[in-house]
Amino acid sequence: MAETLIKISGVRKEYKVEAGPNVVALNGVDLEIKRNEFICVVGPSGCGKTTLLNIIAGLEPFDSGSVTMHGEEIIGPGPDRGVIFQQYALFPWMTVRRNIEYGLKFQEKMFTDEEKSELVSHYIKMVNLEGFENSYPKALSGGMKQRVAIARGYALNPEVLLMDEPFGALDAQTRAQLQEDLLHTWESEKKTAFFITHDVDEAVLLATRVVIMSARPGQIKEIVDINLPYPRTQATKMDPEFIRLKNYIWDAVYKMYLEIPK
Repeated sequence: MAETLIKISGVRKEYKVEAGPNVVALNGVDLEIKRNEFICVVGPSGCGKTTLLNIIAGLEPFDSGSVTMHGEEIIGPGPDRGVIFQQYALFPWMTVRRNIEYGLKFQEKMFTDEEKSELVSHYIKMVNLEGFENSYPKALSGGMKQRVAIARGYALNPEVLLMDEPFGALDAQTRAQLQEDLLHTWESEKKTAFFITHDVDEAVLLATRVVIMSARPGQIKEIVDINLPYPRTQATKMDPEFIRLKNYIWDAVYKMYLEIPK
């Protein structure tokens, strides 16, 4: 059995509201993330998906419970956890090469200029951006910008990649291509991934397990094993088991939308 990398136990997070009752974003969340897993999280808006990701990243405190990595409490951000956001967060004054190279600054190992150049070239090739090394973000499409963000995340050499709807703002064709690129990269680089999405098709295509969260307060409703073989492509969506899993998860999420007070 794979090693438990991150353990979340009884996590509760409450936001204070000046004019009105406090909002409980998460209440009693328990989850174990195994090494090299690809976890996708789905659920209604407001169910605490991003809050949970930020807690794992060490970017947000919580009120009770515990979050550990390798058995040690997570108390803040660290290079062992790389975060990739929906809005790219690239430095507009840096080229593709420099944006990716920036991630190397947070690794403990010191690199020579030659090693840096080789590593950055590796990540540029990994995300299919050869020929755009010296381009600035303003000259790139949305999909290309997200590829740079993913490459920079990998350049950190984290044990865990935390991704908050990284393809949510992209057109369908670009999104489909990046899904396959990400799967290829995940399989070759052997990282653990925690991926938030509103797209059930995307979740089933990518994940080893899909975590379904319920809203108000955010809790884990169900965890669904995705026993589809890798490698996966867009053609995997035609597999009868893919269709069965997608429909099952859609049904679970839709029922929760109906239960949310209007």
